[in-house]
Amino acid sequence: MAHEVDEYLEYLTEVQRSSPHTVKAYAEDLHHFTTWLAHEGKDDLRAVSVSEVRQYLAGLMQSGLARTSMGRHLSALRGLFRFFVSRRYRDDDPTTGVRAPKLPERLPHFLEEDEVGELLRAPDITTPQGLRDRALLEVLYASGMRVSELVSLDQRNIDIADTTSGLAALRITGKGRKQRIVVLGEEAVAAVSAYREGGRPALGEKSAPDTPDALFLNRFGGRLTARSVARMLHKYVMLTCARRGISPHALRHTFATHLLNHGADLRTVQQLLGHVSLASTEIYTHVSARRLREVYEQAHPRA
Repeated sequence: MAHEVDEYLEYLTEVQRSSPHTVKAYAEDLHHFTTWLAHEGKDDLRAVSVSEVRQYLAGLMQSGLARTSMGRHLSALRGLFRFFVSRRYRDDDPTTGVRAPKLPERLPHFLEEDEVGELLRAPDITTPQGLRDRALLEVLYASGMRVSELVSLDQRNIDIADTTSGLAALRITGKGRKQRIVVLGEEAVAAVSAYREGGRPALGEKSAPDTPDALFLNRFGGRLTARSVARMLHKYVMLTCARRGISPHALRHTFATHLLNHGADLRTVQQLLGHVSLASTEIYTHVSARRLREVYEQAHPRA
């Protein structure tokens, strides 16, 4: 069984170009499933039945596993068995007709515009790290990019030397190795320029000769990590708005929500976020509609 799972994971990595995070999660879920199968006395993935898939998922539910995690387990199994069918390892897909548990609607966390202003002003820009943090926060809010996309940026990705409009467009590689264009506004461009002139040279003094030309560096001169960005953002959130549930991804939600609140169309926001499906972007219309109702109730004399 392990050989077949490894073959599928290799397919995800090399052909589907899935993110390392997705591959790792699917590997853990499939290992859990094959361990369960072995405990049940089964050793052939090609002979798994629909009833066994349902029995496995029922066991996960009884164990108290979150619905989101159960949905991911089912996604991993679906991917595996569809791969088997495509390779003719089996004729049928035992996950066909098996539904994932319905998830409660969860609206994304986002910051109000005044809170964003406080957050962006929080770093001490008299220090190299403060210049970096200001630039990093400005880029996240201006572009809506994922943290994984942000920390993978190299200096060559952002060419703002010849900009006359004050804006900068850059091509980034997102989920599934898909490329898209994102835009940086004047404030983000200015913050990045200030960091490159006064912050990055100081942080880069400790860089090893073979260190990639990363845009955002840590205090040791290496590439900044997503976990470091999360810690940094938590620090500044606690210094300003101190709201729970505000992660680096919440700035992506904030970017989309504020665009829609100011009249951007859904298709444009979809392209800027890099969503394959418009359905992934539509959740922000619910957020914006809720915000409109709140403003109406506060402002209209007969509300």
